[in-house]
Amino acid sequence: LFLFFVHFLISGLWETKVVKFLCTPQVLLAAAVCTKAGKAIVSRQFVEMTRTRIEGLLAAFPKLMNTGKQHTFVETDSVRYVYQPLEKLYMVLITTKNSNILEDLETLRLFSRVIPEYCRVLEESEISEHCFDLIFAFDEIVALGYRENVNLAQIRTFTEMDSHEEKVFRAVRETQEREAKAEMRRKAKELQQARRDAERSGKKVPAFGGFGSAGMTSVSSGTIITDTIIEPEKPKITAAPVRPSGPSKALKLGAKGKEVDNFVDKLKSEGETIMPTTGKRGSDVSKVLPPPVNMESVHLRVEEKITLTCGRDGGLQNMEVLGMVTLRVTDDKYGRIRLIINNNDGKGLQLQTHPNVDKKLFTAESVIGLKNPEKSFPLNNDVGVLKWRLQTTDESLIPLTINCWPSESGTGCDVNIEYELQEENLELNDVVISIPVPSGVGAPVIGDLDGEYKHDSRRNILEWCLPVIDANNKTGSLEFSIAGQPNDFFPVSLSFVSKRNYCDIQVTKVTHVDDDSSIRFSSETSFVVDKYEIL
Repeated sequence: LFLFFVHFLISGLWETKVVKFLCTPQVLLAAAVCTKAGKAIVSRQFVEMTRTRIEGLLAAFPKLMNTGKQHTFVETDSVRYVYQPLEKLYMVLITTKNSNILEDLETLRLFSRVIPEYCRVLEESEISEHCFDLIFAFDEIVALGYRENVNLAQIRTFTEMDSHEEKVFRAVRETQEREAKAEMRRKAKELQQARRDAERSGKKVPAFGGFGSAGMTSVSSGTIITDTIIEPEKPKITAAPVRPSGPSKALKLGAKGKEVDNFVDKLKSEGETIMPTTGKRGSDVSKVLPPPVNMESVHLRVEEKITLTCGRDGGLQNMEVLGMVTLRVTDDKYGRIRLIINNNDGKGLQLQTHPNVDKKLFTAESVIGLKNPEKSFPLNNDVGVLKWRLQTTDESLIPLTINCWPSESGTGCDVNIEYELQEENLELNDVVISIPVPSGVGAPVIGDLDGEYKHDSRRNILEWCLPVIDANNKTGSLEFSIAGQPNDFFPVSLSFVSKRNYCDIQVTKVTHVDDDSSIRFSSETSFVVDKYEIL
């Protein structure tokens, strides 16, 4: 035996055996995230395997581990477990015994880096919530039991499924929508011209006067407000002509045809609730304040939108506030009214009334009334009667300042963000400060924090959420650390809603034209963000 062992060493067969072992292709049976008791939370099998078998293998895994040893793998007669602790959980790869242990460990490290990309905390509930995202990512790493040559950035790109064809289709669809809107405006002009021709010929045409919609568009001087308010007929919108095309069996990415409509109808018939889609993003929809429950016959809306751009090193590049007072009358006996405006703003804004409003009366007494007091406001229509605009580069007029200080450290960047409310009469609700963060480096480590935060690893954004900012809560800060460069954390964007307007303009009283008696009215005020960025 001794002579045989010496011959084995001299002949170099041991080197051949070792090289053959290290070059053995990897055969990965399954990848799973389980608890320390062996309960499977997420498991992806890459070969044909029953649920009973994978649950049995995972249940036996904790019993095979030897406590007090530094090994990261255990073996049985048939399989090998390669594992890595994840706080209270385990990331486990189940492979065949003849697989390459070095490749197994490298694959395990990649699996362990993927999980924090989709899960903010390594807990069972968070893993279960993002289970499908993890399974899709696992499928990009391993195919049919063999490791794919991919890295973390490629996995993120593949799972996002960014499609150039879909972008082209959306661009074409937006162009078609713009053309349809232009055609609709042309048809509207033709209808207005036909209406004017009918009036000249003596025919009675249903009309509600010279007021437009809440957009406060100007009207021609020949238009008058009739005594009797008649509901306008809803115009019939003619669909834009569609170029006929032959039958095609090609896949149209993003297109919605009859098949989609039929599918939706089937879901509705089965009792499923179908949520309607809108063109606005969620953030825009959430920033619309609900109308008051009790609306009087005379209802007023005071609306403001702000657009603001600041530099990261200070300096206000542009700030614009657009405001409007909208009137809605639902009872014809309150059609002949006047609005008393209280303007206490000293910021230098520009005011503009509707063309049918008496400008001399407004300039002299801050009262909004029709040029002809015998006429009535339109019924059951939102009528814009006053609008204003404030544009400035004065930093003292910024309602809420944001200061972002990223500083490089040995492990990445330490970022300190603070806010300060300069307009103390405002009360900002649902404030969300969005900070972009680098991708592929995991979740940020949060230090000091006022309020709450959310890390969106798919969009690579850290959202700092504050329910209320007012005079009692006018300052706050957030500190976090993450790998990256200072330029990675800009632009910082802000969104909020407020029931108090920025420019101090209010409707204090509504009176009747004849006897100046007060009329009961309801009102709502909203101040929202159109764009608020620190570049």
